[in-house]
Amino acid sequence: MIEVPQLCWPVTDQDELRQQAISRLRLKRSYRRQVRQYLIVNTGLVVIWLISGMGYFWPVWPIFCWGMALLIHGWKLTHPEKPFSDEEISLEMDQG
Repeated sequence: MIEVPQLCWPVTDQDELRQQAISRLRLKRSYRRQVRQYLIVNTGLVVIWLISGMGYFWPVWPIFCWGMALLIHGWKLTHPEKPFSDEEISLEMDQG
């Protein structure tokens, strides 16, 4: 028989909620850092474009593509995936 090790303290719903909150805060902090990097790098690219003669506005491509990635990431942060309910899991198991 396999023995399951006991935790040093009982895990409560409050502990789990705290860990989830910390995880969400880390994701939000990471997102803000990415937005700052986006602004700094793309400002630099526009400055390079200005200095190099202002021909075709090539910075539009990294601005657009990186911006789309940030929008998708932001959407996922503000619209998190909900956990599956027991009813959904049971229904899926029955369908096999």
